[in-house]
Amino acid sequence: MDTKQLNEALSKIYDEEHTRIVFWNDPQQEFARVVDNLELDGVQLVQLDQVGGLETKLRVEREEPDSKFLLYAPEEEPEFEDDILLDIRLYSRSFRADRSSIILDELGLARQSLRGHLALRRKFFDSKGRLSKLRQLVNADDNELDLDRKMLAVVTKADQPELFNIVRTLFHSMTEQDELDLEVPPPAWTQIEKFDLDGSFWKLVAASFGYDDEAPSQQKLLMRLMLSDFGHQLGIDAPPAIQKQQLGRSGTHNAVVCLGQWRDSSKQATSFNTLSDAIAATTHIDDQLSGIEPETLAGAVTFRNVDRAILLGLLDRLSATKDHLKADDIRRLVSRRQDEHWIASLSVPEQQRKSRFAAYEAVAVAAEFFGLRNQHANGFTGNTAEEMYSLYTNELYKFDQLYRHFCRNADVAESHGWDILKMLRKEVEAAYNNWYLVQLGLKWAKFVDPGGNATGLLDKWQIADVPNQYRFYETYVAPRQREAENRRSFVVISDAFRYEAGKELTKVLNGEYRFQAELSTQLSVLPSYTALGMASLLPHTQLEYTNKGDVLADGISTSGSDNRNKILAKREGMAVQADDLLKLSKEEGRELIDGKKVVYVYHNEIDTRGENPATEGDTFHATGDAIRELADVVRYIINSLNGNYVVVTADHGFLFSESAPEETDKSKLTEKPSGTVKAKKRYLIGHDLPDHEDAWHGKTEITAKCDGGMEFWIPKGSNRFHFVGGARFIHGGAMPQEVIVPVITVRQAKSKNALEKTKTKQVAVSVLGNNHKITTHAHRFKLVQMEPVSERAKPLTVKIAIYDGDDPVSSIETVSFTSESTSLDDRQQSVMLTLQDQQFDKTRRYRLVLKDANTEFEIHSQDVTIDRAIADDFDF
Repeated sequence: MDTKQLNEALSKIYDEEHTRIVFWNDPQQEFARVVDNLELDGVQLVQLDQVGGLETKLRVEREEPDSKFLLYAPEEEPEFEDDILLDIRLYSRSFRADRSSIILDELGLARQSLRGHLALRRKFFDSKGRLSKLRQLVNADDNELDLDRKMLAVVTKADQPELFNIVRTLFHSMTEQDELDLEVPPPAWTQIEKFDLDGSFWKLVAASFGYDDEAPSQQKLLMRLMLSDFGHQLGIDAPPAIQKQQLGRSGTHNAVVCLGQWRDSSKQATSFNTLSDAIAATTHIDDQLSGIEPETLAGAVTFRNVDRAILLGLLDRLSATKDHLKADDIRRLVSRRQDEHWIASLSVPEQQRKSRFAAYEAVAVAAEFFGLRNQHANGFTGNTAEEMYSLYTNELYKFDQLYRHFCRNADVAESHGWDILKMLRKEVEAAYNNWYLVQLGLKWAKFVDPGGNATGLLDKWQIADVPNQYRFYETYVAPRQREAENRRSFVVISDAFRYEAGKELTKVLNGEYRFQAELSTQLSVLPSYTALGMASLLPHTQLEYTNKGDVLADGISTSGSDNRNKILAKREGMAVQADDLLKLSKEEGRELIDGKKVVYVYHNEIDTRGENPATEGDTFHATGDAIRELADVVRYIINSLNGNYVVVTADHGFLFSESAPEETDKSKLTEKPSGTVKAKKRYLIGHDLPDHEDAWHGKTEITAKCDGGMEFWIPKGSNRFHFVGGARFIHGGAMPQEVIVPVITVRQAKSKNALEKTKTKQVAVSVLGNNHKITTHAHRFKLVQMEPVSERAKPLTVKIAIYDGDDPVSSIETVSFTSESTSLDDRQQSVMLTLQDQQFDKTRRYRLVLKDANTEFEIHSQDVTIDRAIADDFDF
């Protein structure tokens, strides 16, 4: 410090702090030669080595009580009992001009004894930037270790000057190097050693985690932390090799909290993933997972390898117990894992999350499929066509839906390397094709064409209380149009959109605000193919076939948009393709339909891909796409076109299986009969067709009210006539999946009460009990989902932890509330939180906080008391 700087520093004390007396002790006598040259206005210099203490005391307090003094001594401050000026010193200001004292002053530290420690850290203070950052962190009463911890925070660039944050930040920096090598210290470690902070780092680590090693290293610390976290998650079932590496009890608790915060960090979770994989490889963690039950592993999230072990365990269980398994138990376990870190965290690449989620979902869906099969192990009930129809629409459709979901999820999983589902695919495929379709086909066949003198569906083609497709317009559109002059109706027709997909779409639509969707069915025409189905949906008085097999509505061809527009024009209507409609702005859309009372919107996703041999394997993916696209169409109609009445339906359904058909699935027709007009995989139409033992013979005058004398053959059950043009996707026949067509009526809610009923929300969650007092290192909380999940009440996933202010002081656990049960007992869950091992104030109110896992929004908070002393008195 030069004379100018000394003048400025001292003047600031006198002028800005309004100090009258300043003591300056200079034991190194660094400034003895310059003290006389100071220029301080109105300040009297007294050199205490030249003037006696009593004389100084009298002058300062009696002779010049209003004057300013600088009392300089080229020596250390005397001990209290030897200091004649102690009373003055206590109400005055001390000044030091040595570097350590200046830093001590700049940091606002109260302990003069820290000057020596600051001198040892002089290299750290060579940078004004480091000093400035440290100044923002220190407290006046910090000690040596506090300072070192905060210096470590500056060096590592940690967000907060607490050890967990420093440790995580240090490890995070290891992954920012060009090549990960656990044996190479992170970049900041060089500076830590340069500033002599490494000893303090290991001292802090030992105090917090109980990690003590003769040759400590970041690699060994990381391994111990992760294995301790993992061992804690497994509890008493942790393998011996893991237990040997666990830290002590308090160290493990802190490791659990530290790593939980690391996984939960939006900034640093990616490094946790990388280093977790590295430790898993180093310790051969897969070998440790062998033989551990899936339920034991359910809460283990330290290593991503756990997911494969759980899935393998579930697959073994499915294979061994599929005839009497508990599908609900598997679904709960799967749902829990799907909401855990390796699937739910955005720090994991999207492709990995999707494939892992899909693998789990495939297993859960397969369990539900086999569970449903077990409920019908003795065959399908139903003594009439009506009963069988009702059984399908209420329950049996789930086989088709579950099979579709299984295949889709298995495809996603396998496309990204999850090759463990192959055997399960074979078992599901066999159950679907060789049991379900066969049983359903045989049962339904009894009512389609019972033979003998009995009358079957082919003779009447009617189901009690079920509208026929050829009366669609008169059933669903015309009555509404007759109600008022200015009514407008929208009809959305999706080619091959079958009932089980309609069930799913209805659920989606009922999850939309202002939407009220209701699902019903109609019996499609037979043969269940596009030309006849599309024609039957148009307004008409009479349908008829031409000799070439074309279908006319009141004399106009029903094929193509131009012809359909001609037919609809008679009802002041129009036709438009869904893709074209969605491209329009709100204004363009309204202009397009201006003056139209009936708007038919045609959508084709499933049939387009299913009928093409090159893409028929994508049929189930196309079905999922169709559900999303149809929801978009309905949203556009209601939100942009002010539509308040929309009917979504289809021309027919379909059958699809993953495996290609075999020769036994082919009906034995050696050649087409004379009179054949069209012959496809699943139907044949013509005139004057003979009977055949391998085909059902019917008349379109009965099944479609279509004149022209056209007759048809369709294969019995799910067979095909031939395999040309692809044979896994089929329609045209009489199986329930083909002829039970969904009709979804969507209305826009307008009244206040109706709007209120359409509001969607997440299920509410409550913590059971009040006045929670935590006395042990881990505490179990009971949570209850206040209502079942439904179309309007959505599932909720929360993160739960105990907080001190904004900082978590416990593990952060994830809990999902997905129960659809109406029983409150079924909707209760418990979660165990592990406390950080630290001193807690029993008089302080800590908070139990529940946050929405997706948004981090706090949805519930309540006070808790932590009084560890009660338990600690009995800890040995």
